[in-house]
Amino acid sequence: MATASSIAAAITPPRVPLIDPRTGQIDRTWYLFFYNLFNGSTDNTDVISAILQRPESITDVSQIEQALQSLSVLTDTLQSQVATVTNDLQALALTPVQTPTLRQRRYGSFYDTTTQTAAAINTAYAMTFNTTDLSAGVYIGSPTSRIYVDRAGVYNLQFSAQLDNNGGGDHVAWIWLRVNGTDVPNTAGEVRLKGNDAELVAAWNFLYNFKADDYFQLMWAVGNTGVQIKAVAASAPVPGIPSVILTVTDNINPYQD
Repeated sequence: MATASSIAAAITPPRVPLIDPRTGQIDRTWYLFFYNLFNGSTDNTDVISAILQRPESITDVSQIEQALQSLSVLTDTLQSQVATVTNDLQALALTPVQTPTLRQRRYGSFYDTTTQTAAAINTAYAMTFNTTDLSAGVYIGSPTSRIYVDRAGVYNLQFSAQLDNNGGGDHVAWIWLRVNGTDVPNTAGEVRLKGNDAELVAAWNFLYNFKADDYFQLMWAVGNTGVQIKAVAASAPVPGIPSVILTVTDNINPYQD
């Protein structure tokens, strides 16, 4: 069974007369139609209020005509608003989708296949590299101890150095970071090799904020020239042992700044 709300929501057919010939008053179907359209409207409030509250009091057709004129104005306003919303939606549909642009990551992996030695004690030397494994924006420069980055950002530098003592006794080695020719404060580490032929892998990392085209070096010094950074050729089943291995990765936000 149809309810009053469902009848009011329907469009009244044109065959239904505005004035009910049996009562001389506005037809109930039209009444519900006007109720649905004018609910909340502030135009012609006196007429609308009379229609909604006391429909039997409306006997002057001019009042209905006045209400219909108000309806026409309201309809034009609604059509204008619909057109505006439609245009906005069409413009939105044509707007290119803005997606974040991913930055290409920067990284490098390098190692050296030669044994590196120190000619004098308590003297700074730079570790060198003769092989690039992987590289994107991080590369070996000249001399081959210099590692360059082509873009500014925070980078993680990780290394391992195969230290060997063939000088007998206990001896120390120091390793630290140098950037653009200047030692970075508080980056040094000390390791001690105990006894002849003692071996030790020194390995740690640095986190550093570089500018574009900066370079860095891994520096080392020894207390005895018998301490060296040793490379060992492959011997089954063990692959070759580089004297030093270095990996560099950026830790930046993946999206453009």
